[in-house]
Amino acid sequence: MSENKIKVFESRQIRTLWNAEEEEWYFSVIDIVAVLTDSDYQTARNYWKVLKNRLSKEGSELVTFCNRLKMQADDGKMRLTDCLDTKGVLRLVQSIPSPKAEPFKMWLAQVGSERLDEIADPEKAILRGAEFYRAKGYTEGWINQRLQTIEMRKELYGRVEGTRDRTGKRLCHTDE
Repeated sequence: MSENKIKVFESRQIRTLWNAEEEEWYFSVIDIVAVLTDSDYQTARNYWKVLKNRLSKEGSELVTFCNRLKMQADDGKMRLTDCLDTKGVLRLVQSIPSPKAEPFKMWLAQVGSERLDEIADPEKAILRGAEFYRAKGYTEGWINQRLQTIEMRKELYGRVEGTRDRTGKRLCHTDE
């Protein structure tokens, strides 16, 4: 199951995707290029196009490791976007001369560390979610209801997942 999220680096949004099977974050290359070059989406897109071409000619494996995954675009639609895992992002950062490179590496390490902490202690993920909703201005009642709904949905999926009908077809599955 994959989970799309937005991460924020220095007030700039970076689209991410958590792949639970691989236990790996994937990050939008265009968003990272925009942060490191301090540019808008279209400029970052053009920068990445030129850089990708240059890296391919140099024989860099970075372009090979780039995956096209569906992430939500500004218009709300899910679109294929070049993405890299954490190692790929670190290699990308080395390819772009930027004073923001070192702070970005520190931010990336923090994102990874938080996710590992949440895997070890799921309560941390719940607390982080509640803090996110508070920061958005939701009431405590709404937050509690939302968290209970999520918990009930997970419990229901846990009961139904793997259940099959008479023909052997799965009735419900959670991998999207």
